[in-house]
Amino acid sequence: MTPPPAAAARLDSVALPLTKKKSAARTAPARADRPFRGIALILASTVFLGTSDVTAKYLSATLPSIEIAWIRFLVFALIMFPAMLPGSPLYALRTGRPGLQVMRGVALLASSLLFISGLRFLPIAEASATGFVSPLFVTALSIVFLGESVGLRRWLATAVGLIGVLIILRPGTSAFHPAAFFPIVSALAWACTLIMTRVMSGREHAITTMTYSSIAGVCILSALVPFVWVAPSWHDILLGIFIGVASTAGQWIVVLAFRYADASVLAPFSYTQLLWVSILGFVVFGEVPDIWTVTGAVFIVGSGLYTAHRERIRRSQLLALPAELSPNA
Repeated sequence: MTPPPAAAARLDSVALPLTKKKSAARTAPARADRPFRGIALILASTVFLGTSDVTAKYLSATLPSIEIAWIRFLVFALIMFPAMLPGSPLYALRTGRPGLQVMRGVALLASSLLFISGLRFLPIAEASATGFVSPLFVTALSIVFLGESVGLRRWLATAVGLIGVLIILRPGTSAFHPAAFFPIVSALAWACTLIMTRVMSGREHAITTMTYSSIAGVCILSALVPFVWVAPSWHDILLGIFIGVASTAGQWIVVLAFRYADASVLAPFSYTQLLWVSILGFVVFGEVPDIWTVTGAVFIVGSGLYTAHRERIRRSQLLALPAELSPNA
C-alpha cells in the first residue's frame, strides 16, 4: 500500500544541510516539467497498487499475512536481482549508508506486513482510507528527524486528518475493531520509511534503496515464514506473484511520476486509489463503504491535500529570495 504523494511532499521541499562528500557514480535523472505525463503515471500507479491490495486481501483468506508478504518481497527481490550482481551495469549495492538502508527496508516491511494483517479483518476501503493518514505522521516526524518547523495551519490540517481517522474507527462503539490499529501503525511505519528516504536523498540512488529494501524484507521474512507456513496452491502462488509484480510496478511508476511533476500536483490524483479499492472491494467481496468510512475518508483526503498545498507555498517561499517565512506555513 502506498500513501499519496502528499506524504512525500513534506520530504522534497528543501535540501538538508549535508557535509560535502565525493559524488556518487550514479546520479538521479534530471527532472522534466511535464505535469500531464506525471498525472497519467500516478493514475496508473493507483491501479497497480489498489489491485495489489485487493489481491492481498483475497489471498489472506487462505494464507497467513507473513507468507503473503514473503511471496511479495521474494518477487520484489527477484525483480531487483540484476542490481545485486557485481559487474552488472545495474549493480546498485554500493552505499555510504548501509545501516540506514537496512532500517528503511525494515520499516517498509513493517508497513506492508501490518497493512496485509489488517486486510484480513477490515473492509478494504476502511483499511485503505485509514492507511492514507501517513502524511500526518510525516508532519510530526519531520520535526524530530529533519529539524523542520511546522506552522499552525499544517497542525490544524493534521488535526482534521486525525478526526477523519476517529470517524472511520469509531472507538468505544460496537463498530470498532481492534484490527483497525494495523493500518494506522502501517501508516506510521511508512512515514518512517519516507523520513529515512529523505535523509538519504541526494546521496543514494533510487535503485540502490529499492534493492536494499528487497533484500532486508526477504531475509527477515524468510526467517519468519517457516513458523506459519501453509502449503500454497498453484492458484495462491500465482496470486502472490501478481501481488509482488503489481506492487513493485506501482512503486516504480510513482518514482517515475515524480520526475515529471511536483508532489502537490500529483497528490489529488493519487487519492483515486481509494476509488479503485472501493470498486474492487464491492466487485470481489461485496463490500460497500458505509457513511462513516466515506465521511472519514473525506476528512483524511482534505487534510492531505491541504498539507500538499501548504508545502507548495512553503517551497515557493524557500526558492525565492531570502525572506522571513510565514509562521503559519
